[in-house]
Amino acid sequence: MIKHSLAIFLWLVGLSTGAAASCEKSEFESETYTVCEVSQDQDLRLFLENPSGGILGGFGAVNEQLASEDKELAFAMNAGMFHNDRQPVGLYIEKGEEKAQLQHGGGYGNFGLSPNGVFCIAEQGFQIYTSEAYEAAMPACRFATQSGPMLVINDALHPRLIPNGDSKHYRNGVGTSADGTRAIFAISDQRVNFHDFARFFRDHLGMPNALFFDGKISRLYAPEISRNDIGFPLGPIVGLVQDR
Repeated sequence: MIKHSLAIFLWLVGLSTGAAASCEKSEFESETYTVCEVSQDQDLRLFLENPSGGILGGFGAVNEQLASEDKELAFAMNAGMFHNDRQPVGLYIEKGEEKAQLQHGGGYGNFGLSPNGVFCIAEQGFQIYTSEAYEAAMPACRFATQSGPMLVINDALHPRLIPNGDSKHYRNGVGTSADGTRAIFAISDQRVNFHDFARFFRDHLGMPNALFFDGKISRLYAPEISRNDIGFPLGPIVGLVQDR
């Protein structure tokens, strides 16, 4: 059951208009976050490279590429960890093509905090899988990105997240509804620990599954609320596409 009215309001708005994602501030236990909600009937995509194989690296480059379709980003954020060359650390699928393989962890810091997971955009909606569950199911994802750790797994917090942990960073991630019709993206407006971030998805947004995208470099593009974070070039980017 969703426990906060903002999520219900955003869901109703999405159903009634079919327009861009609604991005709003949300407060939970004295910490604030910016959340953007997308419904399954909207055009949510992942972006990594331009047609020449160069890494896009930023929101402006994605918008330049979309201009050829007479489209633009309604909102976007970084969507998974990447190597120094900005290639994805784990699984990456774009337009049904697997461009990087599934990884189960290893020496990749937070990514290796097992279980990590996969955010899948499929024809029938959105789903977050642990990497093991993804490997067993092999769903048909139009787009997918792997990151880690998982924050919420079937309504349970990741077992290795520490209450009152002192490792705090700006963090971003995604949660999906139980029926797969909605995805809620969130970025913290101040430094938070993993445990609090996971509880925000589960206890405040009512998301039964949630996945961490990254920290430190977390960035959001949301022109609706006049936000366009700048910083170092990015790897995978998730964005909602709309007509210009």
